[in-house]
Amino acid sequence: MKPVELFAPPEYWKLTDDERRQFRCGPGRGILEKLVPDRILGVDVGPACGIHDFCYSQGRANQDKADADLIFLNNLIRLVETCGGYDWLQKMRLRFAHDYYEAVSHFGGPAFWKGKNKPEEMGVILLGAYRHSDGFV
Repeated sequence: MKPVELFAPPEYWKLTDDERRQFRCGPGRGILEKLVPDRILGVDVGPACGIHDFCYSQGRANQDKADADLIFLNNLIRLVETCGGYDWLQKMRLRFAHDYYEAVSHFGGPAFWKGKNKPEEMGVILLGAYRHSDGFV
């Protein structure tokens, strides 16, 4: 296995190996685990996922999410480029890396914000209902 330099906030590198293992590809166990790969056509992208999940855990604002997603893409590209292989295979891996980035960029909001909102910031609405002068209809 070739060494590869990945980018992460300094706090990530201070974690023990056991602490780093809690950050992994995807939302954890369950059906979604099957939809979130830890490999791209043979390339182990688990380290990039772990750093991304750590960044999500530390982030507090929309810009933090955007930064975490770009760090993820940067690290995916580094892993793919270090792996080597046939030109056509590398192009496919890079395409999948960009697709993976687009997926977390567009659909990662719930994972980023999970557990970060204070109860007093939350409210309940009725979907499909609209406010009428007499109440909800």
